[in-house]
Amino acid sequence: MQILKLDPRALKDNPDDARRSKSSPQADALLLATVKAVGIIQPPVVSPQTDGGNGYIIQAGHRRVRQAIAAGLEEIEVIVREAANDNGAMRSMVENIAREPLNGVDQWRGIERLVALGWTEEGIGVALALPVRQIRKLRLLANVLPAMLDHMALGDMPNEQQLRTVAAASLDEQKEVWKAHKPKKNERADWYNISRALSKTRMYAKDASFGDDLAAAYGIEWVEDLFSPADEDTRYTTNVEAFLGAQQEWMTSNLPKKGAIVEVNNWGQPELPKKAERVYGKPSKSDHVAMYLDRDGKVQSVAFRMPEDRQAKGKSGVSTTGGQGDVHDGRIIDTPKPRPDVTQKGHDMIGDFRTDALHEALGRAPIEDDMLMALLVLSLAGQNVRVDSGANDTVFGPKRFRRHAARLFSQDGKLAFDTETVRVAARSMLIDVLSCRRGMSNSGVVSRIAGEAIGADGYLTNMGSEDFLLCLSRQALEAAAKEANVLPRQKVRETRAALVDHFKEGHFVHSSALFAPDPNDVADLIKHADTLDDEEAQVDAAEDGLDAPVEGAAVDTETGGDTGEGAPGGGRPAAEGDGLGPFEGGDDLPDTFDDAPATTDPDDEQAAYRVAAE
Repeated sequence: MQILKLDPRALKDNPDDARRSKSSPQADALLLATVKAVGIIQPPVVSPQTDGGNGYIIQAGHRRVRQAIAAGLEEIEVIVREAANDNGAMRSMVENIAREPLNGVDQWRGIERLVALGWTEEGIGVALALPVRQIRKLRLLANVLPAMLDHMALGDMPNEQQLRTVAAASLDEQKEVWKAHKPKKNERADWYNISRALSKTRMYAKDASFGDDLAAAYGIEWVEDLFSPADEDTRYTTNVEAFLGAQQEWMTSNLPKKGAIVEVNNWGQPELPKKAERVYGKPSKSDHVAMYLDRDGKVQSVAFRMPEDRQAKGKSGVSTTGGQGDVHDGRIIDTPKPRPDVTQKGHDMIGDFRTDALHEALGRAPIEDDMLMALLVLSLAGQNVRVDSGANDTVFGPKRFRRHAARLFSQDGKLAFDTETVRVAARSMLIDVLSCRRGMSNSGVVSRIAGEAIGADGYLTNMGSEDFLLCLSRQALEAAAKEANVLPRQKVRETRAALVDHFKEGHFVHSSALFAPDPNDVADLIKHADTLDDEEAQVDAAEDGLDAPVEGAAVDTETGGDTGEGAPGGGRPAAEGDGLGPFEGGDDLPDTFDDAPATTDPDDEQAAYRVAAE
């Protein structure tokens, strides 16, 4: 046996080599990396040709020779031995079978020796063709109990997550858990239960709302996660109770004036008070705020509003509804209906979105003076001119709106204003009056017309959220996906998730949320112009003395007819579609509606109207 330096390209393959199949590309890449980094550690075994040639035949190390050629080595060391009687057949089998790769523990020990010699993790990864993450994973073994290491050296290794959990625990904790879960001889360890017994919930500093003062007060010590990216705040604590206590105290100290701390349900959603209505748009000053801790210990907040306590309306206090599901002939008819494109909750959310966009447009969008006056007239024709304001869900009376009109008067009570003051007052008045919210405060078609006229569609918020998309039917979801060039999925929830992900950086507005009014509603509003013409004709006739009203009767400004006895308040009952709803009669108005004195002189009111007209 002798050692020679030969050109690897001059060596010939053994035709009787046991390995006929090609090795994997990964294995070849690993061997090539080690050859480039440290050369050939174990020289190939060759033997002289026996057929009369003067070359050498490879007996063991075909892959090493090929990778040496690939690495561009000019010479390599080889061991020269005489060929066996079987032409090296047994030697080839032994070379390829009787070998065992290093186990994870031995790999870790070798890596630690290399690190001690000055090798970096990146350099070791290049030399061994291993990812740096794998190198760092093996280095976790430095924090593992020696008894566990001995068992891992037998080939029973936990997965990466289990290993991280074990390495994060103290040696004393590992000792106690290993004592309880130590496997019997020749059995595998139950790494799942071992890591579960050692697992600790981590609460991260980046999720903490409290500062260092509360952290010190609760004895919280932050620990750095050495295996996380260096450019992120990865500090954490396993003292969950102290973390949640500090968060709770911070919420108590920073609770808004109309705020409340609530619990979460089994689905991680806040438990709002009974009859509370969650606000999905921008909260107003009168709305309440609920603060809670989510499942990750983060402080979250949602806005909600409580229904207003209103007195029973009408003398009987009984309201009736009709339609499907009513009792007919002693039978309850409940015909199943297909799910609409947008649920009732979805319409409620659309009402909030519309109102927020409308108010923002009224405050910021460019509006010409003639348009501003037209909108002001429209606002007074709204269904909510009681007024159930969309600004804070409160019934307003004259006292509320006097603050806007006061801008237009001087100290001596004379009208004295500039154009800008009028604009500000008009915008403020419109914001208080116009609303698209569902329910009592809905201004109806006039708010839709106003929003379209001033371009409020451009102020609508992104509706591509999980909360709103849950309100859409399958057909509506697929239509939205088609419009956004998102491929519909087989399941509805998958389509919804794809849309939510698509609109994270985009902007989605459902077609039903746009301000464009229904043409039928506009046509119905226009019909009231005929009634107005009739009223003006009657007024002209009365002034000419052609049709003077009977003494004691009053002219009904809605229909032009005379009011007579038997109607509420001395007038006729409000007809359906008049737009004033159940508050037509002054006696039925809630106490908060009108802050004027209980008794009012009609002459004073007429004088006020004359001043305004003049």
